[in-house]
Amino acid sequence: MNSTALPDVEGGLFDAHLHIIAPGFPLIPNQGYLPDFFTVDDYLTRARPLGITGGAVVSGSFQGFDQTYLLDALARLGPGFVGVTQLPANTPDDVILDLDSKGVRAVRFNLQRGGSEDVSQLERMALRVHELCGWHVELYVANRHLAGLRDLLARLPKVSIDHLGLTAEGFDDLLWLVERGVKVKATGFGRCSFDIAEALRRIDAVNPEALMFGTDLPCTRAPRVFEESDIEVMNLAVGTQEIFGRNAVRWYANT
Repeated sequence: MNSTALPDVEGGLFDAHLHIIAPGFPLIPNQGYLPDFFTVDDYLTRARPLGITGGAVVSGSFQGFDQTYLLDALARLGPGFVGVTQLPANTPDDVILDLDSKGVRAVRFNLQRGGSEDVSQLERMALRVHELCGWHVELYVANRHLAGLRDLLARLPKVSIDHLGLTAEGFDDLLWLVERGVKVKATGFGRCSFDIAEALRRIDAVNPEALMFGTDLPCTRAPRVFEESDIEVMNLAVGTQEIFGRNAVRWYANT
């Protein structure tokens, strides 16, 4: 297992959820949608003033199984950044290990918008990538759909859920999973249908190691994009360094 250098979070924030959409790489329309470009330079222009020194580049529905954009982004971003990819279930072990050596740390299942492997492959892939190189699985899924998945997710070795799970319906199922070790990305506030500060407090009360700050930049299709004031919301609700760096650094370091 490769050990990618991660930033000293005492000196900066770790952005656990960002997207890079660069020209010259394949894009697949998703439900008729294609995003605008958002390059590494575009991201750094937004991220550096916030004190972000590392993060996780996440593959979107419109990027399918393409790895070329992700490896290029990681090379351009440099030390401190890792990748979250989408893979077909039949991906050979040597391909996964090569991605791991280049800084990829997780495989994503996009239940909300598609573009990833089917959820029927979730358990098999989660167990396989964890055994092979310590990866976890990340789910873009609404809380209202967790009731039918929670027993499965609870028995997987490592799981995180994007954007606070999006919906008020099913939030208790999210908390049930948090109690059993599932991590939650404090991202995409404009996508969520509940009081953000209250949700953060409730998750943190169950497990202070669960929450991971992220910008979700460039916030494709979000009703409201990330704002610097979102950081203040997190500060007031939780106000610990864990949410802004330590939790995610430990998570993506596969420790």
